[in-house]
This record gives sequence, structure tokens and C-alpha cells, in this order.
Amino acid sequence: MFEVNNKMSQEGIDEIGENHAGSSAKTPLRADAFELSDAEKIEKIQENVKDILTTLGMDLTDDSLKGTPKRVAKSFVNELFMGLNPENMPVPSTFDNNYKYGEMLVEKNIVVYSTCEHHLLPIIGRAHIAYISKGKVIGLSKMNRIVEYFSKRPQVQERLTMQVVQALQEALGTQDVACVIDAKHLCVNSRGIKDIESSTVTSEFGGKFKDAETKREFLDYAKMDTAFE
Repeated sequence: MFEVNNKMSQEGIDEIGENHAGSSAKTPLRADAFELSDAEKIEKIQENVKDILTTLGMDLTDDSLKGTPKRVAKSFVNELFMGLNPENMPVPSTFDNNYKYGEMLVEKNIVVYSTCEHHLLPIIGRAHIAYISKGKVIGLSKMNRIVEYFSKRPQVQERLTMQVVQALQEALGTQDVACVIDAKHLCVNSRGIKDIESSTVTSEFGGKFKDAETKREFLDYAKMDTAFE
């Protein structure tokens, strides 16, 4: 029975092929995702990377390569995919909007470094975020950190965009949040079609940002030259 199910599953994967598929705004994690400590994960990943490189024919006794499995394992757990661990979620410090600022606040050109979950290749781009306060404001750097946290995991850009908006909506207590991300995917730029010029734009508009005039105002701000450029 397992062999039949496994065959059907593989056929489904083959049918999807290069198509961009996603399931929901939640990152797909197993129930036992956090049973291993970070140190245990690094140890297991190190052995797996060693097996991959050996299978590819690499000589891991070479001085340049013998430390690679551990370096890769540590970068996966501590850096590239640190956003999988909820303990790394930044505390979204918010404050009362005592100065009664009622217009939109836009944080633009936030650097995005993520990893495509289909080929484990880099996604590199910029995020533009806006919100309209309903009584709370958030520290500017916290918006950058929220983008970083959700970026540091195997991702699809659509999900990343939604996760950033949902996190800010929860922190600020308002639906009036928007995010646009423009990014290059190296799974497109460096393999497959190898189109080095193309980029992908995704957006999520909540609350007042669904209004055409408010949406246009935000997009106009996002296109403005950044200070000191």
C-alpha cells in the first residue's frame, strides 16, 4: 500500500513539474518540527550534506571541502532558515499614537533575502510596507525584522507577502496594512529558463488599502526615489 501511495505522490509531483504551487498562508511544518534541538538538527543536516556531496563525487578530505557540511548545516539552522523557529519571532514593540498621526506610514526598500522552497535557491528583492494607525504605531526597525523573520525559511513569495501583512495587522490591531514585494528568484534566473532580467511582484492589501485611491497613494510612495539616492 505504501508503494502505491508513494508512486501516486511522485506522479503528482511530476505532474506539477515547474508550476508554482502553494497550499496556504501558513508555512507547512510537521507536528514534530521542534522536537530536535538546534544542535541536533545541525548534526543531522551535516551528515545529510556530507552524503549529498559524496554522492556527487566530491572529495571531502580536501581542505576546501572538509568543513563544508558543518558550515552548510549551521547556516541552514542559524541563518537561512532561522525563521522556522517561533522563538526567533521579533517582539513587535508598539506604542500609543500620541501624536495622532492619521496618514499612512510607509517603510520602503526593505531588503528581502529568502529561499525558494521548490529548489532551495535564493530569492532576493525589496519589500514596501504601509499601514494606517488605529491608535498604535510600531518601531520602524520592527517592520524590517518581521520581513527578515518570515523571509528566513523555505518560502514562496505569495506566502511571504501575506505573512508580513498578517503579522503587522495582529501587532497593530488594524486591517489597514499593505505590502508589495519585488524580487528575483534564482530558480528562474540561474537555472531552468535562465532569464536573468525577470522579477516577480506580489502584493497584499488589507482594510483601507483595498480602496483604489489609497492603494494608488501607497504605490506612488513606493516608486518615489529613496532619500539620499
